[in-house]
Amino acid sequence: MRLRARHYRTGQLLLATVLDDRLASLVPAEADTPADHCASWIAPGLFDLQINGALGRAFVSPQLTSDDIHLIVAECQRHGITGLCPTLITGPFDALAHGFATLARACDTDRRLARAMPRFHLEGPYISPEDGPRGAHPLAHVRPPDLDEFHRLQDAAGGRIGLVTLAPERPGALPFIEALTRQGIVVAIGHTAASSAQIREAIQAGARLSTHLGNGSHPLLPRHDNYFLEQLAADELLASFIADGHHLPRALLRCLMRVKTPERLILTCDASSLAGLPPGRYTMWGQELEVCPDGKVVVPGTSFLAGAGVFTDACVRKLVEWKLCGLADTLDMAAAQPRKLLELPAVVLEPGAPADLILFDHDPDTPFELRLTLTAGQCHPASPSELCPESERT
Repeated sequence: MRLRARHYRTGQLLLATVLDDRLASLVPAEADTPADHCASWIAPGLFDLQINGALGRAFVSPQLTSDDIHLIVAECQRHGITGLCPTLITGPFDALAHGFATLARACDTDRRLARAMPRFHLEGPYISPEDGPRGAHPLAHVRPPDLDEFHRLQDAAGGRIGLVTLAPERPGALPFIEALTRQGIVVAIGHTAASSAQIREAIQAGARLSTHLGNGSHPLLPRHDNYFLEQLAADELLASFIADGHHLPRALLRCLMRVKTPERLILTCDASSLAGLPPGRYTMWGQELEVCPDGKVVVPGTSFLAGAGVFTDACVRKLVEWKLCGLADTLDMAAAQPRKLLELPAVVLEPGAPADLILFDHDPDTPFELRLTLTAGQCHPASPSELCPESERT
């Protein structure tokens, strides 16, 4: 397969040849060089740390099946996501264990799934029970960190849990962070009501990331001394953030870019299990959620968001459209940075590298339009989703 497009960083027009699941060659091209697929630009595929599900399927569902996993991953691939961390949020132990075990079996039996989901993400249940910081996580299942429980979940996951989001103020959180850090697991601060001192203690214990910084918080915070500013100012912490146009306003995104800089930022969509579904009200996790006409997912009657209704490509498009970051840095925040955090091999545009790529158009009149995703050399054209909701529509 031959691909003609410009390198997303250098701007050089290239002809990339894909053989099996690898890039066989990249050579300079002319505008009329024959190719099987053409676009304005070529870049490594996106990698998202926080995909909760899609099309009515949730990774934390006690009914999760291998077919569900294939459906979610395929939908992500149509949006340029060649790698992801399937994310299980707060829930009862049995649902979490079932979700992780089902994911592990799917990876054990399908090398393409294993390649697409090299690490799993546990977001909760060790988070703040307070309204606001808890977000849409069900209060009934929020609990303090429990190392024995985590080890049982890790066993169910086949050792693939590589990222854990927690609230460092919960009882036992600091030794829990230290234990996970010794095991090579990335610990993130999120859904927290911690004091500034507790944030600093968590960093000392080994925390390395802020999960969707600026969200999962109280509607009102102390003006100067608060957990958001403490994390924003901490150079030791990378920060993931959601740029779908709903979770964070444009001015705050600009502040993130200037304070953290793209080298310490990771772009995520935090796609909920309702991502990709049409507007309406749905029942998930025993509660009602609403997909608004603009794609925002909310707990009806509140200001609380429940994940996102769009995918990582939409977040890239929004950052580029708002001119908050250059195209190359935006793509690296959505691809290279999360892989680096998880100590995964980088996907680069050079011969011999994995053919996990995206082709897209971008010019002053078209901020970002995905055309084609390649995973292990297999094509996934960008196209509207086939909606197969398993959730109950109300």
